[in-house]
Amino acid sequence: MGLQREDYLKLFNQIDFDKIKDHPNILIAASFWDNDRYEAARTFYRFMRAIDDLIDNHKSSHLRFSEDEKKQLLGDVQQWLEVIRTTAKENSLYQDLIDTITRFKIPLWPLEAFAKSMIYDIHNDGFNTLQHFLDYASGASVAPASIFVHLCGIREGNGQYLPPLFDVREAAIPCAVFSYLVHIIRDFQKDQFNNLNYFADDILGKNGLDRKDLRKIAENNDVPDGFRKVIKEYHDLADQYRGKTRNMIETLWPLLGPRYQLSLEVIFNLYLMVFERIDPEAGRFTTEELNPTTDEMRSRVLETVKKFREGV
Repeated sequence: MGLQREDYLKLFNQIDFDKIKDHPNILIAASFWDNDRYEAARTFYRFMRAIDDLIDNHKSSHLRFSEDEKKQLLGDVQQWLEVIRTTAKENSLYQDLIDTITRFKIPLWPLEAFAKSMIYDIHNDGFNTLQHFLDYASGASVAPASIFVHLCGIREGNGQYLPPLFDVREAAIPCAVFSYLVHIIRDFQKDQFNNLNYFADDILGKNGLDRKDLRKIAENNDVPDGFRKVIKEYHDLADQYRGKTRNMIETLWPLLGPRYQLSLEVIFNLYLMVFERIDPEAGRFTTEELNPTTDEMRSRVLETVKKFREGV
């Protein structure tokens, strides 16, 4: 017998919104899965966060990597990937991750894509063109979304998990790009303070700006018209991918169980509520303005649960 509305509300009431810090949208949405899949998600995102932070934390305190630092970090990423590829059972540091890959039939390409994104970040400090950014977002940085979509789509049969009935990469790309575009607008101020920039040079240039101007905008909260045009272009692009993501969810709907249908609705609505806060015409684009409070997130998820209808 499937879960009833009161069961979903019970799962909602068990979510500690204050405690979930890293990948909050993903883990909040995954809270509606069965416990095994939820723990699989936690395992994956914990390791992804550890590698990601290795790069970003260095950039936050250094303007650039030395050649020796690049060599060391590239070695760390390659070693991490090689352990996963060879499923080295003796490496207890990654044992949980290796066991999760095996049990949940997770292909290696998301991890290879993730490693590729880390290698790019070591060698580069931004994007020359918007197309370059989109290629990065839909290629190397599709990994977190693909793991989420894969775990939503796996099936159970004969006591084991079976692969999804759809192309995970194709399904994950619009979701990944939509969330990434929302992320870089939401985190504009925080990223600038951490020496991180995700706005393409060609879009800045055609609006009379460069990377140094972004830091000044973040520090002074004085938003010139040129930056509003930059935000509008990214916001318009995010809107296109919002529609593509909505269409993809509807395509996947018949291939997923109710818990996983609900989780896609939850994560989409959590990104959507940030998207809706972005005001290119009058916004200040501060961290406080663009980040929903814990109570706002809780209310949006509760609303999604109450509106959810299985199979519709």
